[in-house]
Parts: sequence; C-alpha cells; structure tokens
Amino acid sequence: MPVACHAFVGRRLLCAGPLVEVAVAVHAAIPNEPILVFEDATGRVIDLDLGGTEEEVSARYFDDLETAESRGRGRPKLGVVGREVTLLPRHWDWLATQPGGASVALRKLVDAARKQSEQADRERAARDRAYKFMHAIGGDLPDFEAASRALFAGDFEGLEACLAHWPEDVADYVNALLIET
Repeated sequence: MPVACHAFVGRRLLCAGPLVEVAVAVHAAIPNEPILVFEDATGRVIDLDLGGTEEEVSARYFDDLETAESRGRGRPKLGVVGREVTLLPRHWDWLATQPGGASVALRKLVDAARKQSEQADRERAARDRAYKFMHAIGGDLPDFEAASRALFAGDFEGLEACLAHWPEDVADYVNALLIET
C-alpha cells in the first residue's frame, strides 16, 4: 500500500497523494518557504531525498512503493519474530495447559485485547497524528496551546474554535487526521 502524505509550503497545502507523486511535486516546486511533507498515517514529517533529476526522484520513491507492495507471505515475511516475553511461573503453568500451547493462547489473548480496545486505540492514534502535525507546523500559531489542550481533552468544539484562527489548509488537515482511520 503506498504511503499517503500531504506537502505544505509554509502553511499552505502544496499537494497530497502517494509519496512518489508528492516527492516529484516537491522536487519541482521552487518556494520561498520550507516545504514539510507529512505522512497521513502518523502525522510525522517525512524527510525526502530530492537529489537528482525528476526521473531519479520518481524512480527512488517508485522503487520504495514496489518494494512495499511486493512483500509476499510466509513465516518470516509475515513478520513472525521471536522475542522474549517475561512471565511469572504461574502464567507459564496456565499457558502450558492451553490447547495449541503458549503461542496460540498468547495470540488469542492479544487478539481479544486488541478487539476490546480497538476504538480507543484508533482515537488515540488519530489524536497523536493530529498533534504531531499541529506541533510541527503550528507550534507558533495563535491558540496553539489551547488547541493542544482541547485536542487531548477530547473537546472538539474548543479545538474547532482555536482552529478557526489558523490557516484553512492547516485546520482542514488537522480535521482530516482526526477522522482518518
């Protein structure tokens, strides 16, 4: 799946879309202000290697897209990684009695916990990505601190009131990051 992102020149949206398209657009832009590219899934700033020609930039990020899409299935390719888990003896004793063994039981427990907290996890991820973006692009905007407090308090009316004083492209992207899944 391609990395979706938004690029801003100052506080104005330059472009949005798959990383390869955004990288080419950023390479072609000649702004008087810095360009920041944000990954939609996390709200974090992406550093682009824009050296070379437009074709080289396109190939660099198209190759990244192909690599991400060409991953196949299989135990190592699925990300099955042995890691250490520290449990008390009573936990190991209980796991040993479970059908399928410890690994199956732990996967079931993790899946149940994930399902139970799915909505809260999505809300936390949305809040975190919105804050990362807000902090990177708008840390010096009016009412930034009030907007941050409103965001973390879940006071979306208060957040909207603060965003009303921000550049439209910035406010729109904050809102998009909050509703994106």
